[in-house]
Amino acid sequence: MATAVTAPTAEAAVTEFWDGLVVGASLATLDGDAGYGAIEDGALGWRDGRIAFVGRRRDLPGDPERLADLVVEADGGWITPGLVDCHTHLVFAGDRAGEFEQRLQGASYEEIARSGGGIVSTVRATREAGEDALLAQSLPRARALLADGATTLEIKSGYGLDLDGERKMLRVARRIGQSLGVDVRTTFLGAHALPPEYTGRADDYIAQACNWLATLHAEGLVDAVDAFAERIGFTIAQTRRVFEVARALGLPVKLHADQLSDGDGAALVAGFGGLSADHVEHTSPEGVRAMARAGTVAVLLPGAFHVLRETTLPPLAEFRAQGVPMAVATDCNPGTSPLLSLRQAMQLACTHFRLTPEEALRGATVNAARALGLDDRGALRTGLRADFVHWNIARPAELCYWLGGPLARAVYAGGHRLS
Repeated sequence: MATAVTAPTAEAAVTEFWDGLVVGASLATLDGDAGYGAIEDGALGWRDGRIAFVGRRRDLPGDPERLADLVVEADGGWITPGLVDCHTHLVFAGDRAGEFEQRLQGASYEEIARSGGGIVSTVRATREAGEDALLAQSLPRARALLADGATTLEIKSGYGLDLDGERKMLRVARRIGQSLGVDVRTTFLGAHALPPEYTGRADDYIAQACNWLATLHAEGLVDAVDAFAERIGFTIAQTRRVFEVARALGLPVKLHADQLSDGDGAALVAGFGGLSADHVEHTSPEGVRAMARAGTVAVLLPGAFHVLRETTLPPLAEFRAQGVPMAVATDCNPGTSPLLSLRQAMQLACTHFRLTPEEALRGATVNAARALGLDDRGALRTGLRADFVHWNIARPAELCYWLGGPLARAVYAGGHRLS
């Protein structure tokens, strides 16, 4: 049992009248390096979008009704930090269900991509969609993630692959956050694939993408920079050029690294002090050590692993041995991970990668926040954002046990109830 946070005095509580207070649920605070940080019969108070009290109900500095404008009797269940989906591509037009059928008939992801499918097919549909239409198609996906406990979303560009298309995607990502009342972190992924008009001229395309990055950053649309370093993506040298521009602009970097082969992607992003290396199924021991030295998070994407029926596991033992934090995300995208539940991604991480339920929950909260460079969320601690979920469960492991189904009773972001 974790020790409760020291309660404020009754005088302080009256002076700082809280906006809301939930009592009567167990709390999985995740406040510490190990364990759930469990508090039974807990209380969680918030003010001005920040957590003001977390501890046992009996340690409240007075009667609940005298402490907050809104008092919610939880009547059981568990409260966890809000989930953080740190890797999504949820802004896109169309779908790629046909490719799903092709893969079931034996076609590989690389074969589909080289024959004109894959990312480039989504680029065509996304370029053709107007901004409002793109928003209308993307909002339901975002709502589905929020309904299952996500309170922070990362959204990448990368399906425009020209200046107007990338700008449109990033603008839609910002509008999603404004429409739904959640924090959306935007990532420029211009180096996602080579568009048809640049066939055979990858270096020229990278030069243009670097120019677009500077323009879009100046417009306030970019929080971080990503790239796809892979045999069917971009070389390490080309990726390095993008990262050097990002560094000059003061933007953090992350990378789709070592998904299909060991291309030294994890070591490259770690060399830039990157926030995360994502996928990492083929990352070498040297790459793991580089990530450990740099503090780079390993973002596990079991949805893509599942859909592509991959068999090579990420180097999980090495990550644990080297102390590399492991995050879990949906990789929500139309081709390889049409996954609309971060909780389901946690379940897949346990099933395919043998993460413990605690590791999976930390991966979707504390470590996912770290993968976005955010230190103000991911745990239940005074002073952090009041992002939390009240779950209809008897123990935290149930979040990774149930295959689907509605478990979230209420989802709060910044102290405001979303659902």
